[in-house]
Amino acid sequence: MLIRNAEVWKSGRCDVRISRSSIAELGHLEPRPDEPVIDARGGALLPGLHDHHIHLAGLAARKASVACGPPEVTDIEGLRRALNHPGSGWIRGIGFHESVTGDRLPDAPALDALIAHRPLRLQHRTGRMWLLNSLALDELLARVEAPPGLERRDGRFTGRLFDEDAWLQQALGSTPPDLGEVRRELAAFGVTGATDMSPRNDPVMAAHFAQQRESGTLKQSLVLAGSLALAEAEPAGWRLGPLKLHLHEAALPDFDEAVAFVKAGQAQGRALAVHCVTEVELVFALALLEESGTLPGDRIEHVSVASPDLVARMAALDLQTCVQPHFIRERGDRYLADVEPRHHSDLYRLRSLRDAGLVMAGGSDAPYGSADPWLAMASAVDRRTATGATIGPEETLTPEEALELYFADPCDLACQRTIAPGETADLCLLDRPWAEARERLLSEDVAGTWISGCLVHQRVDQPPV
Repeated sequence: MLIRNAEVWKSGRCDVRISRSSIAELGHLEPRPDEPVIDARGGALLPGLHDHHIHLAGLAARKASVACGPPEVTDIEGLRRALNHPGSGWIRGIGFHESVTGDRLPDAPALDALIAHRPLRLQHRTGRMWLLNSLALDELLARVEAPPGLERRDGRFTGRLFDEDAWLQQALGSTPPDLGEVRRELAAFGVTGATDMSPRNDPVMAAHFAQQRESGTLKQSLVLAGSLALAEAEPAGWRLGPLKLHLHEAALPDFDEAVAFVKAGQAQGRALAVHCVTEVELVFALALLEESGTLPGDRIEHVSVASPDLVARMAALDLQTCVQPHFIRERGDRYLADVEPRHHSDLYRLRSLRDAGLVMAGGSDAPYGSADPWLAMASAVDRRTATGATIGPEETLTPEEALELYFADPCDLACQRTIAPGETADLCLLDRPWAEARERLLSEDVAGTWISGCLVHQRVDQPPV
């Protein structure tokens, strides 16, 4: 295939020839006989975007779920309406935040008052907790024994389930979801690769991802982070990524056991990726890495709250970071209400991390945030909340810096992918030059997406090949 009249990233106006899965030539090229041609009409041609922190199975499951938190649902009456819609069987609610119910976590009787005739499992937006109504509790406990993470008070189960996704899946008899719709959604954003950061990824999930890749259901290139056991799986259509450590401030692991966990990953030759969304979690992670020693590629996920001294400690350890700027847009107003004012300038730093010499890459954390990388880029540039408030204006990035968060090589974040002969033909074509696109940063500007040389998305208003 020949892409003509493109504004190629870092190369200027030229044509690009794709041969099989690779870029063959750049220059002013003439079509060959029977060669398909696409006229880019001066649109920016970019390396395909890579989402460096996503939960693909969770994103797929969201398609069959009910939104139960901001911005769609903001109060208890809105929650009641969301849960009471026609149908039968289980309701899977997502995105819940306690602000919807007056800053209180509802127990099973409180959820029964909203919906009692169908079993409900309601996921907190952090992904760490499920809230169950009485019918859901009864059905689950009739199948399997209660796990340690099912809260009990005064001898009764409250319906609050903490960090027990594996138990819930077993009790429900769930199977991993099909990823076809996720593939299409990501391709429409220009996303050609993903790093799945689910800490429970193991050989069973790896086999599912391999099947989805082999069948062509999932076309995006794939890196899997996850458990120690994941290293036992045979990579087939995916590459092995970091060992994932998901910290939770309310239940931090034993320090010595955590050090042993990190060293076990190092013995596998795997870098560490640590979930850090609070200051306490980041302090723990840095102490852990200072004790265990580091490997190239060790990284902090989210860096949600980082004071200048913690940024300096991260830099001293030569850590990398995966950031989610869109949380400023999606959750910023709630942060301003909930987070201590002294920490407002520490929220989701970007410029400070870059100035400290820390390597950064961008991820969505979908389904816990929007999967649209262009929304994240826009948020990185303007740092505005949904209501227009600004958080940390000194932490802004330029549009080019924000875009390049998604060009990092997923197996070496310090390297940037390019459009050059011999490189894999993972490409994102915009419908306008970059000088115009940088002022908008909208996913609707994506006109076409190629993965390994195959055109996997073409906007309906674009001329056919």
